[in-house]
Amino acid sequence: MTTAAPATGAATTSAVPVTGLPYLGSGIGYRTELKDAVDSPSHRIDWLEVITEHHLFAPPDVREALHRLRRRFRIVPHGLELSIGGPGEPSPRYLDALAQLVDEIDAPWFSDHLCFTRAGGVALETLTPLPRTREIAREVGRRARRVQAAVGRPLILENVTYYIDLLSPLSEAQFIAEVMEHCDCGLLLDLANLDINARNHGYETGDFLRTIPVERVVQVHLAGGTAGDDGHMDLDTHSDPVPPAVWDLLTELVSVAPVRATLLERDQDFPDDFGELQEELDHARSILDGAVARTLPGKVW
Repeated sequence: MTTAAPATGAATTSAVPVTGLPYLGSGIGYRTELKDAVDSPSHRIDWLEVITEHHLFAPPDVREALHRLRRRFRIVPHGLELSIGGPGEPSPRYLDALAQLVDEIDAPWFSDHLCFTRAGGVALETLTPLPRTREIAREVGRRARRVQAAVGRPLILENVTYYIDLLSPLSEAQFIAEVMEHCDCGLLLDLANLDINARNHGYETGDFLRTIPVERVVQVHLAGGTAGDDGHMDLDTHSDPVPPAVWDLLTELVSVAPVRATLLERDQDFPDDFGELQEELDHARSILDGAVARTLPGKVW
């Protein structure tokens, strides 16, 4: 399996650690199918997440549409192609464009996945998990520091789903914790991915949360997948309502982690009535606001 290249030279340090980040509340991933709902002032949406690559090298009309959204919402870019664990260094052209994007929309942070998406110059078109070794964790940490310094905003890394689990010296949670030891980035904890991986690979979500540095969790993703049957694995489809197990994980997490934002992901099978998604947004907000009210007088950590 492709691995991150060995580290070379002195590590680049970052001057933007994950501290003092704003509280965003309950947001939704912006999709064209949701445009009318997002435009409606009757819906309560606190912030938006957009796909980074839809805007990096976009024509002026697409960029202007993003700026119009920014006049109403805080926006966070969520990337698919940083490929932070791939065999090559992140593209300087990509990082320059990303830095310009986050500056234009004044994003409080930006995110991508703890995986690789390119190898040998080929786009894999999937979020491929990394071999879980301390050496690769150290190299990913070095790259994360470099990326964060180049962009000038906090980077948060997301756990991914995986359907084949190769024998590795570290568990998924141990690998994430090891990466965090080598950078000052934050975590985007996808609770749907955690729930699916735990059921597919037979580990306890509680053990996972006790292993990762929960104090680094900045944001969470909430989504519904497709349950497997007849021995098939559960799938991360972003096509269904958030299941009870994921809501339970959110309640558990916010009791121990200073989460700044929740994000509802829906990529297909959108309900005809946005009210269904609004109920999920409101439920996430109530869980998050309740935790903040119990622990801190304000909404900035």
